[in-house]
Amino acid sequence: MSMNRRELLAALAGGGWGQAAWAEAGAETIWDPGQAVPRAAELAELPGVRFSVIKKYEPEQDGGYGFLHGVGLAWHKGKLYASFAHNKNPENTTGEEARWRVSEDGGQSWSVVFDMDKGTPEVAISHGSFLSHRGKLWAFLGAFSGERKNVHCRAYVLDEARRRWEPRGVVVREGFWPMQEPLRMRNGNWILAGFDVGNGEPASVAISHGDDFTRWEHVVIPREPSVRTMWGESTVVVAGDEVLNIARYGTEAVALVSRSRDGGKTWSPMRPANLPMATSKPYAGTLSTGQRYLIGTTTADTKGQRAPLAIAVSRPGQTLFSRVFRIRSAEQAAGGESHAGARLAYPYAVEHRGSLYVGYSNSGGRRGNNNSAELAVIPVAALRVPEA
Repeated sequence: MSMNRRELLAALAGGGWGQAAWAEAGAETIWDPGQAVPRAAELAELPGVRFSVIKKYEPEQDGGYGFLHGVGLAWHKGKLYASFAHNKNPENTTGEEARWRVSEDGGQSWSVVFDMDKGTPEVAISHGSFLSHRGKLWAFLGAFSGERKNVHCRAYVLDEARRRWEPRGVVVREGFWPMQEPLRMRNGNWILAGFDVGNGEPASVAISHGDDFTRWEHVVIPREPSVRTMWGESTVVVAGDEVLNIARYGTEAVALVSRSRDGGKTWSPMRPANLPMATSKPYAGTLSTGQRYLIGTTTADTKGQRAPLAIAVSRPGQTLFSRVFRIRSAEQAAGGESHAGARLAYPYAVEHRGSLYVGYSNSGGRRGNNNSAELAVIPVAALRVPEA
């Protein structure tokens, strides 16, 4: 192929080329090169998945809320909590609010919608992540002024008796927006994956001071010179001393990756990986089976489309993804909105008692991020991949 690297990556993301072509492009290996990345029509179906709706798109009943995005999930003291950003105005503008619901039956039914933080005329509060730790449920939310100006992260703790979120202040500045549940590292610190709005929108992380969730060190992940326009919403997998960061590119439907071997303090330059991935926020983790997982649209012919919603997994104890399962298609008979043009995006996942709970946005074919919030509950046993 007589193409420059960016042209080659764009062709790979849209055409299902073999792994030799990815190697020629200098891609980082996170997908087993001995396996072909499947096309959407070839994805294995997951048995036993249960679907439900966290929050239906219904502005006529909600008093005008149209924009909804960024589902967060947490199990805490036997209850399933869900959060999301809501706005009566356009996405990421003044008026954005963080809202939440709680379920006592594993997501089959939900409470009324509560406010987490309605913000002020000057500061909007948006979506983020949860952490249940030592009897407390924490939330870390992105916030901004104007239209995504002065972006920062704020922390909250739930007062369960009053069903109110108590603010703990601004905990990360410099454009940081959290995207994933904090994960504890071997050194006792926690790592919070996200990205920076501004200065080229790079992937970034925040590192705690032990269990003090009000003090975080902000670390921007460098990138190779060839990686230019990006929207670096990122997720991490922690394994011993190594942390793998997987981030969204810009217009190229390819996963970007970086690695840290010192607890997130320093990182290798962000570079393309040998796995197509839709231009949407990814979510990764490690299952109780020892398998790594990555949720998004990771198919050989994705071309940036945000459907089907899929999960790539590794074999137990291994680092390379080697199988992709379909969570759900854009069109589906039950368990949420069905539309040929639906975008299934911005996943968030938490494992609990043998199941992986996956929250995501469903556009229902509407323009913009005027979404419903939905839930898929996957039996972890269904994600097992036989040993090679």
